[in-house]
Amino acid sequence: MADHFTIIRNGRLVDLRRREAAPADILIEGDRILSIGQAGMDAPAAAHVIDASDRAMMPGLVNGHVHGHGTLAKGMVGDRWPLELFLNAMPGMTGHRTLEDKYLNGLVAAVEMIRKGCTTCYDLFFEFPMPSRDGLAALGKAYQDAGMRAVIAPMLADKTLYQAYPDLIDNVPEPLRAQVIAFQLAPYQASADALETIYEDWSFDREMIRPAIAPTIPLHCSDEFLVRCRDLARDYDLPLQTHLAETKTQAILGLRKYGRTLTAHLDALGMLGPHFSAAHAIWLDRDDLARLSDNGASMVHAPVSNMRFGSGLAHLRPALDRGINVGIATDAANSSDQLNMFESTRLAALISRVQTHDFQQWLGADEVLHMATVGSSRAMGLGGKVGEIAPGFKADIVFLDLGHINYVPCHDLVTQIVFTENGGAVDSVMIGGRMVLDRGRLTTIDEKKLRRDASAAAERLFAVNVPARSFARDLQSIVGHFCRNLACEHYHVQRLGMPHES
Repeated sequence: MADHFTIIRNGRLVDLRRREAAPADILIEGDRILSIGQAGMDAPAAAHVIDASDRAMMPGLVNGHVHGHGTLAKGMVGDRWPLELFLNAMPGMTGHRTLEDKYLNGLVAAVEMIRKGCTTCYDLFFEFPMPSRDGLAALGKAYQDAGMRAVIAPMLADKTLYQAYPDLIDNVPEPLRAQVIAFQLAPYQASADALETIYEDWSFDREMIRPAIAPTIPLHCSDEFLVRCRDLARDYDLPLQTHLAETKTQAILGLRKYGRTLTAHLDALGMLGPHFSAAHAIWLDRDDLARLSDNGASMVHAPVSNMRFGSGLAHLRPALDRGINVGIATDAANSSDQLNMFESTRLAALISRVQTHDFQQWLGADEVLHMATVGSSRAMGLGGKVGEIAPGFKADIVFLDLGHINYVPCHDLVTQIVFTENGGAVDSVMIGGRMVLDRGRLTTIDEKKLRRDASAAAERLFAVNVPARSFARDLQSIVGHFCRNLACEHYHVQRLGMPHES
């Protein structure tokens, strides 16, 4: 494709710094942006012309944390479930998946994200009892077929929820306790060895589908496992992400187990660095932020699932003041109900407004849009490649219809993208110079067939997982009461965002 040129004409280029959308033409060579110039700029005579009249051109949104394995379980999350009840119910939502199911999970996720203006995602994909080459290949093929850019991080653990919360098992009566104890993940050596063979022979084009690694939650991983993940990330130059201090329960149990915060423990293990990103990162103190900042690590904010599970509200201004890179994410379709980065970006701005009366500390529209593009791309190791419309960057561009009611009238386009856009005005999406959504039509897959296949798979999985859901319901009140009582304990860390904080 080196000699393939595309010229986009008559569009308006969104400029976050200037908060404007001025007329501009964009010349693309292959999958990269070659140059940006004034309307009518010169282009090779054979260049393919795309007319972007009455369209705003913005960088593709970058989803810094999603779980492709949860898509077929959309709508199955309990109405009033904290995170631990969700984890307890996971086998009943995602169990017994075939390779085709894993493919469909990823394909449905990709289609939803593309249609809502997202061009790249960081997918923490889980398989029981351990990651497999075939499973990762199925997910990678889904993103490849949809034409979406993805960083795929197998989500790893060697401890179940009940092993991670040891006192919880003591609260489970027999015979349920025996069943809980019998439920085991693979030993960490087996999972890590399996991954290493996959990393040594990655079958996808890393410019589009890149590998990563994700020890799921520190408490769910032995220290030996965390260290092995650290070493794999360094040996194979992989991004590494974990769910860090997502709930108060996790924060309290971390203090009890390690005698220090979860962030401090990861730092002591040598986990932190520019390759590291902390998803959620709600229950942090000032020292935790200093550790993340000193190590060049990133945070990824998932406001929808944070509120859906009642986990808390991450306080971002102190992180930004310390120079920490922050990205934005949707989380999974079965934890956030939808994969809409516009919604997550808007909520990131709004949440900051109820955390302090100092309006100068609120997050501005330009800041959160920067997080949802540049910030997320940096968190997944793609900084300087995606997240901006600039020469040398991948041609990942979202075209917004300025005739859509979201922009009638149109005053400050950046403000309206953040506060009024819901994905409804997404007209076309280009990824790597290729139109994967063209005037509302997906060019890569048959959506009608996808609907039939995904619906049939979801119906079959719902039926086959009845026993697992029944078992989860038997444990629900036990898990719920245990975690509620823990969360009611006084938390002895100066958590960010409290009134005494500056």
